[in-house]
Amino acid sequence: MGIEIADEVYRLLEQFPTEEKFGLVSQISRSSVSIPSNIAEGSAMTDQSFNHYVNIALGSSFELVTQLIIAEKRNYINEQNLNKIEEKIQEFQKMVIGFKKTLNPDKQKSKL
Repeated sequence: MGIEIADEVYRLLEQFPTEEKFGLVSQISRSSVSIPSNIAEGSAMTDQSFNHYVNIALGSSFELVTQLIIAEKRNYINEQNLNKIEEKIQEFQKMVIGFKKTLNPDKQKSKL
């Protein structure tokens, strides 16, 4: 799903003005690529280390939503496109939060 989000974001970025190439476009593309990249990198680690990479991917997803909202406010994307990608990102976030509970089930129990 992270790769789908990055791919969809890159399609949206094609519509941005060229003067944003080194500004918002750069930030948005890095955030979107960070999501699947950190999950891939962390998947080769121990559960504790993987949890760290998953947290980074989750943080990047929240960062991405913020940047896309700014892009919508600047009229670089329309509200419909924002809502569509935002729904996909929120679904990803719910999946990741659920998955995180399986990485350290003992620690999750002690927090309850």
